[in-house]
Amino acid sequence: MDLLRSYADKADDDVDSPEEPFKEPENTSDSPSSPVTSSDSPPHMSLPVKTSAPRVDDTALALTTAVSDRIIHRPLDPSQHAVSFNPTYDQLWAPIYGPAHPYAKDGIAQGMRNHKLGFVEDASIHSFLFDEQYNTFHKYGYAADPSGLSYVGDLETLERNEALSVYNIPQQEQKRRRLELKGNEADASAETADNTNPGTENPASDEWLLKNRKSPWSGKREVIQGELTEEQKKYAEEYAEKKAEKERGGEGRGDKTDPVDKSTFHGKEERDYQGRSWVAPPKDAKPSNDHCYIPKRWVHTWSGHTKGVAAIRFFPKHGHLLLSAGMDSKVKIWDVFNSGKCMRTYMGHSKAVRDISFSNDGAKFLSAGYDKNIKLWDTETGKVISTFSTGKVPYVVKLNPDQDKQHILLAGMSDKKIVQWDMDSGKITQEYDQHLGAVNTITFVDNNRRFVTSSDDKSLRVWEFGIPVVIKYISEPHMHSMPSISLHPNGNWLAAQSLDNQILIYSTKERFQLNKKKRFAGHIAAGYACQVNFSPDGRFVMSGDGEGKCWFWDWKSCKVFRTLKCHEGVCIGCEWHPLEQSKVATCGWDGMIKYWD
Repeated sequence: MDLLRSYADKADDDVDSPEEPFKEPENTSDSPSSPVTSSDSPPHMSLPVKTSAPRVDDTALALTTAVSDRIIHRPLDPSQHAVSFNPTYDQLWAPIYGPAHPYAKDGIAQGMRNHKLGFVEDASIHSFLFDEQYNTFHKYGYAADPSGLSYVGDLETLERNEALSVYNIPQQEQKRRRLELKGNEADASAETADNTNPGTENPASDEWLLKNRKSPWSGKREVIQGELTEEQKKYAEEYAEKKAEKERGGEGRGDKTDPVDKSTFHGKEERDYQGRSWVAPPKDAKPSNDHCYIPKRWVHTWSGHTKGVAAIRFFPKHGHLLLSAGMDSKVKIWDVFNSGKCMRTYMGHSKAVRDISFSNDGAKFLSAGYDKNIKLWDTETGKVISTFSTGKVPYVVKLNPDQDKQHILLAGMSDKKIVQWDMDSGKITQEYDQHLGAVNTITFVDNNRRFVTSSDDKSLRVWEFGIPVVIKYISEPHMHSMPSISLHPNGNWLAAQSLDNQILIYSTKERFQLNKKKRFAGHIAAGYACQVNFSPDGRFVMSGDGEGKCWFWDWKSCKVFRTLKCHEGVCIGCEWHPLEQSKVATCGWDGMIKYWD
């Protein structure tokens, strides 16, 4: 025991600042929790806990906790440059109040100002709902609270109208109110009229007519019609004639009667001293054109058309005459070999001529105009042999190139059809109806057993002649409309003028594939149906463009060979002379036909 007491005294001396002195635990027999009952057993001791951590001054921490507890619900001060604690969402979006900002007169920082009177918050209410409540309040005296939970204003009127707004009043209620308002106005006007003018009750008076009128004309009295003057009688007769003509099948106002088919010969004589016709080819013309050269200079101009020229065609095989279709509704034929003058003018269309086409021997030609007529002319005499029409505008006309089928006419129409006529009988023998747009070109291929057509639907279709079934349909996403197609002299290729400013080449064999290695570009032809053509030997490709130029490309290399500035407007057509090596004719919308050598 003495040892234990001495150890306890030593421990008390080692403790720096003991809270309580060490006490020996009392060991009584009355305590049930004490297991020691014998006086000989040693007593229980609790030794003090020792730690090696340094003491920390927690006074500042306690102060900070107390301050944070006080400002946890306090909004931010906009004048502070730094925030010493992590604010909550409610604190960040709380309205600004407190001490005035040192740099603003009204206490609002410049960055927080979005209105000349301060800061205005956007309310989450639709403009239509705001206008509805605004107009309802100004009309009835009540409106819904922006919170949508209550109403403000005249609550009695609110209950009487069942909380209806100006925009959702029932239709029956609106009708009833309109009728009541109209009845009140009528009663008021009747009382005023009775007090001011007692004659309104007399049905024979003007006042009664004006009051009881049902239409703007009911207030007018009947006027007894006297005899018509001479001018009125003449006008009435003309009107009756026009009306009768319209009922008989005329197409309405502005359409005149069909012009008389006629032609005028401008040459010295129709037959020479030997009795040969002016259409006969010269005797000294060479038989063929083996090698062609690009023209360099402008040698002649034909300027007989008063408007633009749409198409030109050389006389087949010889080229001593040039046929032109004008937008002045006239077709003219020009002398190329001798005098260079206009030989005959064919007048039969009432509107611009769209396309022309010679027969194989040149004795006849076809003309298609915007007056919806197709006419077959005799080249020499200028007489119209026959006229064909379906009531639609023909865009292209072609005769079957076979010698035994020169009486078969094909025409591409504006109603998406290719119509086939037998000109001997004048009847339609076939219709090819597969295109989705107006048909622009008809080109015979494969020894005239098939023909290729292009359309505004941006596709090419190949047909068997006489069978209205498409045997080949060519349509790609990159394709554009092709308003002009020409056949290569060797018959193996088709050159198509695409409206994306390039000329594409297609094979005329079984598959009709696009030749990706041949592509002619550089000209600007988008938007214009510029004609594409070949030289007779097939060495050059040529085309007009929208800037009045005529372009020449080399067939093998696809490079631009030469460019000629031909016309002021659009150079719409170009034709290579069938026999001359370097003679080219061009036509444009300036009304000129130019000859180049």
